[in-house]
Amino acid sequence: GRPQGPPAPGKPIFLPSPERLVSLLLPMAVRARLAGMIVEAAAAEQAARMTAMSAAADNAEDLAEYLTRLRNRLRQQEITTEILEVVSGAEALRQGAAGGD
Repeated sequence: GRPQGPPAPGKPIFLPSPERLVSLLLPMAVRARLAGMIVEAAAAEQAARMTAMSAAADNAEDLAEYLTRLRNRLRQQEITTEILEVVSGAEALRQGAAGGD
């Protein structure tokens, strides 16, 4: 064991060796990449759910408006029918009273 002097200029020192460094860092890089992919997949799923829920809420509002208009139309139709019946009855009574004179 003779002590070695400083490394030759321009030659980098790798501690640990490049092979050991790769064997340590590669699994970490793979895990980090997989974790990133999982996070991206979860974010995409949440975005899809938000889009679906927004569309469902819009459809529910549209349906509520349609049903309200339909109810109002049917109610108006019922009121119109009742008015026609009252007017027809009043007209019949008026004609009956005029014919009886």
